[in-house]
Amino acid sequence: MSAENFSPALLERLPSEVRRPAYDRAALKPGMAHIGVGAFHRCHQAEYTDDLLAKDFGRWGLVGINIRPPLLDDTLGKQDGLYTRLIRQDDEVEARIIGSIARVVDSQDNAAPALEVLASSDIEMVTMTVTEKGYCHIPSNGALDLDHPDIVHDLANPETPRSVPGILARALELRMATHRRPVTLLSCDNIPTNGIILGNVVRTFAERRGRRLADWIEANVAFPSAMVDRIAPATTEADIDTVEQRFGYRDGAVVVGERFRQWVIEDRFAGRVPRWDRVGATFVDDVTPFEHLKMRVLNGAQTTLSYLGVLGGFEHTFETIADPRLARFVRRMLTEETLPTLMPVSGIAPAAYIEQSLSRLTNTAIRHRNHQIATDGSQKIVQRLLNPIRDRLAKGESITLLSVPVAGWMAYLIKASARFGRAWQVSDPFADKIAAIADRIGSDSKALVDAILAIDAIFDPSLAANATFRAHVVAGLDGLLWGDPMGFVRQVCAGPTDARLKQPARSA
Repeated sequence: MSAENFSPALLERLPSEVRRPAYDRAALKPGMAHIGVGAFHRCHQAEYTDDLLAKDFGRWGLVGINIRPPLLDDTLGKQDGLYTRLIRQDDEVEARIIGSIARVVDSQDNAAPALEVLASSDIEMVTMTVTEKGYCHIPSNGALDLDHPDIVHDLANPETPRSVPGILARALELRMATHRRPVTLLSCDNIPTNGIILGNVVRTFAERRGRRLADWIEANVAFPSAMVDRIAPATTEADIDTVEQRFGYRDGAVVVGERFRQWVIEDRFAGRVPRWDRVGATFVDDVTPFEHLKMRVLNGAQTTLSYLGVLGGFEHTFETIADPRLARFVRRMLTEETLPTLMPVSGIAPAAYIEQSLSRLTNTAIRHRNHQIATDGSQKIVQRLLNPIRDRLAKGESITLLSVPVAGWMAYLIKASARFGRAWQVSDPFADKIAAIADRIGSDSKALVDAILAIDAIFDPSLAANATFRAHVVAGLDGLLWGDPMGFVRQVCAGPTDARLKQPARSA
């Protein structure tokens, strides 16, 4: 006999160990919207909001909007926005029902449903987790990519947009034309200075629509930056089965995360703001030091382990870091090369933060697939790897270790090309371009690196032209693309670290 599907009617009959919303959901009124209702949002911002509603109930119910797959109506919609959040630490499981999502809106086919919500006078805060590529920006400089197909479409058809910048600009135009209430647009994606980038792409788009809209945005819209942190991998059938086996019901919208969570928000808002700082978030004047710390350490480690892990035959992060060679490599990289590039953060010792981050990645219950972390690497490596590399080079310091995962990203995409046997499927905006390079060039490491570094949307030309950087990446690609990648990682760690540059690169 199958377990009962989760629904609001089941809420009062759940086992006592499943924590339920500590407020009256019937009185919940929407006050903010969120674009991109995936696992991370449901495990992070929606949980913080649930905490806030329990502590200080107010008009801060969430309207969840998806403008890309998956559809929400078949999961969260059927459950009135309710879902189970599991915290997992090795063998421990903690279940909680999150109730902060008041309703959900599917707007994948056309923007009208999303625009209706975003333009409403009830909405005073819009948060978003749309992934790095959702901003339609150029990763190397943060500017709006005016050649992006969705931006080209939206500028030609501003009333029927399909990009995030286009949808937000149109919603702001509708707000300006109706009630004119101010609004805060808060990015919760892993992009450095994400508020600045969001502001840049929206303002640039608006300027193309006319000075009046751009001026209104300048006076009435805030774009604070934020740093978010919690590991929340994509939900699997095993996660759904865990809820059924342990708690006796099926929830197709369950999400799983680690115990650790953090949210640092720039204290710059337009109008009212949910006081998430009362439930664990931190409001600060400058998010940048926190961004550097998290993106360069935790995210840098995740990106490094994802590419080297796939190349080494590992499926999940926890399995990858359990390998002594990779564990030693990533710890040395962070300690010796990344740590000196970090800004001071009050109350946080960088060395201790590195150890805490690496410890989080060993959690055997968080089954974060390397291929999932590797997704959209071209949008991530700038802040996680290339920026610390630039800082190191500016001071004449070694980049031997940091250059390896850059080569790993290249090798990961190259091996997905036809010429290299389509070793795996990849998801990256530059996957086709790099596959074409690999198909054309073949096994000449130097020529491959030269062609990939010429992609200036990813690699700043001054960095791409740096002879030390180029030499290290060529050596790294040669070591990872052929033979034994893990043997190469062991060799790099053996030292002297620059000895590998004496080895000739493979050529056709």
